Amino acid sequence: MSDGRELYLVGLSHKTAPVAVRERVALSGEVLKEALVALHCADGVSEAMVVSTCNRVEVYVYGRSLDAARRFFLDRTAEAAGHLYERTGPEAVRHLFRVASSLDSMVLGEPQILGQVKEAYGVAASAQSAGPFVSRLANRAFATAKRVRSETEVARGAGSVSQVAVELVEKIFGDLEGRDVLLVGAGKMGALSAKALRDLGADRILVSNRSPERAAALAEQVGGRAEPWESLESLLVLADVVLVSTGAPTYVLTRELTARVMKARRQRSVCFIDLAVPRNVDPACAELENVYAYDIDDLQKVVAQTHQARASEAIRAEAIVEAEVMGFTRERETRAALPVLAAMRRRAEEIARAEAERTLAHVGARLDEKGRRSVEAMAQAIVNKLLHGPTARLKEAAASGDPTLPGAAAELFGVEAEEASRGRPPAPERAAGEAGAAANPERHP
Repeated sequence: MSDGRELYLVGLSHKTAPVAVRERVALSGEVLKEALVALHCADGVSEAMVVSTCNRVEVYVYGRSLDAARRFFLDRTAEAAGHLYERTGPEAVRHLFRVASSLDSMVLGEPQILGQVKEAYGVAASAQSAGPFVSRLANRAFATAKRVRSETEVARGAGSVSQVAVELVEKIFGDLEGRDVLLVGAGKMGALSAKALRDLGADRILVSNRSPERAAALAEQVGGRAEPWESLESLLVLADVVLVSTGAPTYVLTRELTARVMKARRQRSVCFIDLAVPRNVDPACAELENVYAYDIDDLQKVVAQTHQARASEAIRAEAIVEAEVMGFTRERETRAALPVLAAMRRRAEEIARAEAERTLAHVGARLDEKGRRSVEAMAQAIVNKLLHGPTARLKEAAASGDPTLPGAAAELFGVEAEEASRGRPPAPERAAGEAGAAANPERHP
């Protein structure tokens, strides 16, 4: 039986809001923790969690209203009003499961978001704003994401140009230990690829740019060493991987230059990744022996193929999410029925015990200990048999999402008034145990 509380989601993301709005509501560290504490103390909020990344800020509230979640955004910037989306109940659950499974990400299947959701739950737990409901919700979201990653191919393959560039280099050279990477120009994709190659074990990152200042700044950013533009040819002799991304309107690496470089390298293999538009590497370079050259179109084709493959896998992933949402909802409905089941059993057992004691008071003197236990067992057996049918029906109704039967049973048996008079609504753990006894009456004579 519902206590009036529900899961509410209010959020904005890269799909609904520009970065200028997202950055005004994004929070991290102690500031996020303080905001969670304040949110948890707001009227109508029992539990709360905030997922805050560069692409989304989402507030999940378990309580009786979404007003506090909406105010979380509007108190930070009035501009958020036109960019917010809201979800309630199973729709909010579904959204979180899709987010954790990277089905709502800018790059379908990207792996970072699951870690970010786990971090969000960790902050909520640390701020003591995540109670039993949010804990179950978050852990079910993690389990859903794990199923999606293990049972589908939605996260397989490179999802960006820079990732494709790195995977191509890996296929050509394998282990990058002892190899040099040369970054020509100062493009963002080149910098991302250089960082990834460094993480794969590249020995050195060399950076060359017509502007010495930009070369020095980029070298610091990627953990490399700036080199003068005038030394480009000698740098090409050293480098095994060359990432080219300049603003030049024509070829920076020509066939003639590459031929001289390959002679000086004694034909050691080299990989050119041309990330520039217009192209900076002459396509004729690929005609030379041991020269592997790829331009932006080559890389985009791989990305497109990956996205197409991921999109077909996403259908399977969505089915997994849907199954998990239904499972979580059924589990919640069953939990909602447990207090009613437990209270019904307590009420029936109290009546049976009182009647058994009254009977024993009249005839107890004529019975030995075995006879007294038989009377008590008979009373308990009557309770078990009478409650067996109602218990099974209530559990079926809860599992199917029918909220009316538990409420009707509570009213018919008068257990709501009973629990109120006791002043202690049953804890989920205690209710689960008592309802379990009701569901298996033959084990409790």
